[in-house]
Amino acid sequence: MTDTLLTDLISAIPMPALLVGQTERIVAANTEAQSLLGQAIEGRHFATILRQPQVIDTVEQSLRSKEPGRARHLSNDGAQDTSFEVQSRPVNGTDAVLVVFQDVTHLEQAGQMRRDFVANVSHELRTPLTALMGFIETLQGPARDDTAARDRFLQIMADEANRMNRLVGDLLSLNRVESEERVRPKEPLELTRLIQSTLNTLRPLADDAGVNLSLDAPSEPITMIGDSDQLRQVFTNLVENAIKYGGSGGQVDVFVNLSDRDTAMRGPAVRIKIIDQGPGIDAKHLARLTERFYRADSHRSRELGGTGLGLAIVKHIVNRHRGRLRVESELGQGAIFTVILPR
Repeated sequence: MTDTLLTDLISAIPMPALLVGQTERIVAANTEAQSLLGQAIEGRHFATILRQPQVIDTVEQSLRSKEPGRARHLSNDGAQDTSFEVQSRPVNGTDAVLVVFQDVTHLEQAGQMRRDFVANVSHELRTPLTALMGFIETLQGPARDDTAARDRFLQIMADEANRMNRLVGDLLSLNRVESEERVRPKEPLELTRLIQSTLNTLRPLADDAGVNLSLDAPSEPITMIGDSDQLRQVFTNLVENAIKYGGSGGQVDVFVNLSDRDTAMRGPAVRIKIIDQGPGIDAKHLARLTERFYRADSHRSRELGGTGLGLAIVKHIVNRHRGRLRVESELGQGAIFTVILPR
């Protein structure tokens, strides 16, 4: 096989790849390898380019034994740490070794997300379970005949059990919406009626919090394709959050606006804005609000019965409807949650 053909073949590989000769110098490297490892690397000793001991040892072993090897190469693309699985394989008919870098960053991130998810669920369940076990032990012992303490402890136990029940319910809901995210809804619905029904359901909660709910929507019906149960869940979550966390302003407004060409959707769309007059959200939290178990105010969220999964559920439902979720807020200026749905 000619050197020109080897170079052309390496250039055609759609991932970073380089050829190391028996002299331990890089014979050829494709564009992707040069982007990862640096320009003008051909002709240089591979150890001065790869540098990471595990990768160097793997390539050296392949050069000596003519056997394939595998290693891990760590890098950074300027925005995040990256991880590559490196495979070195001898090229038949030559004394060279082909070294290929496969980006496995997304796989490691997915694995980390799963580990974080399990850790977060365990933490969220451990706290109420510990409280329940402690109160049960107390009721079985020192507080057995203390009526006042028993009633107080039983109420706390009921609150903690309800908290676990909400968490399990949200976990099941999150699993369901994630599994359906790529399935387009097919049923027609009338959006204004759905939002009005949601507000009517939440009005007792608003009255207890001293919050006035208002709806400003077009008079004509807004018919669209969507999952009515899931969209009701979206608006229930957002309005309930506005009441609980932004209700100190005493007002939560819902605006529904139609557009024949929305800039975000590049076509006909409807925008639903939920606006509160509360304390607002610090800008550093906005980008992470839809992450599982992320809370801008962990203590207050738990006090109000939040599970940290509500906005993650909202995000997945909006994605299923091919929509967008926008959050705008400044400290002391309230918050605006905007759901943009195609029509």
